[in-house]
Amino acid sequence: MTVTETRPTAAGGSPPPNPAQRLTALPAKIAKSPLLARVLFPVFLFLVWELSLIAVEEIWPFAVDVLPTPSEVGAFMWDEFITDTLARKNLYETFFISLRRLMSGFAIAMVLGTAMGLAMGLSRATNAFCHDWTMAILAMPALAWALFNSIIFGFDDRGPILTVILAGIPFVIVNVREGVRNTPRELFDMARSFQVPQSKVIRHVLVPSLMPFMFAAARYCFSIGWKGLVIAEVFGGQDGAGWTIKFWYDAHRAHGVVGYAAFFVIFAILFERLVFEPISRRAFRWRPQLQTEVVEEAFGEHHEHYGEEETARR
Repeated sequence: MTVTETRPTAAGGSPPPNPAQRLTALPAKIAKSPLLARVLFPVFLFLVWELSLIAVEEIWPFAVDVLPTPSEVGAFMWDEFITDTLARKNLYETFFISLRRLMSGFAIAMVLGTAMGLAMGLSRATNAFCHDWTMAILAMPALAWALFNSIIFGFDDRGPILTVILAGIPFVIVNVREGVRNTPRELFDMARSFQVPQSKVIRHVLVPSLMPFMFAAARYCFSIGWKGLVIAEVFGGQDGAGWTIKFWYDAHRAHGVVGYAAFFVIFAILFERLVFEPISRRAFRWRPQLQTEVVEEAFGEHHEHYGEEETARR
């Protein structure tokens, strides 16, 4: 009688992949990598840009003299980066002024919006009283606030800051109110049955339930407030990012307008990566992480097995 030794296979009954299989699967893994997708997006954008210029030259040749090329925009952005500019203030001074106004309005909108959202979520009477004017402010475009505040306050900081507040506060109110409404009542009933103090209920029950809604409110308030600030600086500012982009527009320098628009995008991405994401990871470190890669692999394996079964049936 011969005894054969059998080694345990991997989960699911399939043997572990050998080095050759891993080397073969490496290109597919790289192709599915989010990092590769992020690197390829700027390449794709520049390719579309160049092809669009070629198409416009065929349809409307005169527009080519006005539309900027990627090289012109890149050279302009590099000059601004090394503070070689014709504008009144350089890139860093400009963004510092706008960021100071943005942070002032953002902080006020978050504090007032959170207080109003909590009051509307916890009290039906307060919600009925404030609902209509909150929806009215939410429906008002940032352009209207920028023009209105520019007429009233002129060319100082109050107009842009108030525009940030009015543009962002309704998003904070609505998100916080919905966060309070979506807090499970069973948690409050359980805390009440165990006679948990009100301060601990707020800290350990209400605040964790509100955190996803608070981060959504902060992101909306920041993005909408940033757009409103730039518009306010265009119409009623004498410095800042909005005024600078208007300066290059008045100078008929399209590469300057596109270059500063690119600076806006880069600034927003950096702020998201360096500020919002680290704070979000730290605030939600107690939550289980979603294994999206495992789900994707399982989904792919399901389709592979399904294809093999269909082939066997045929």
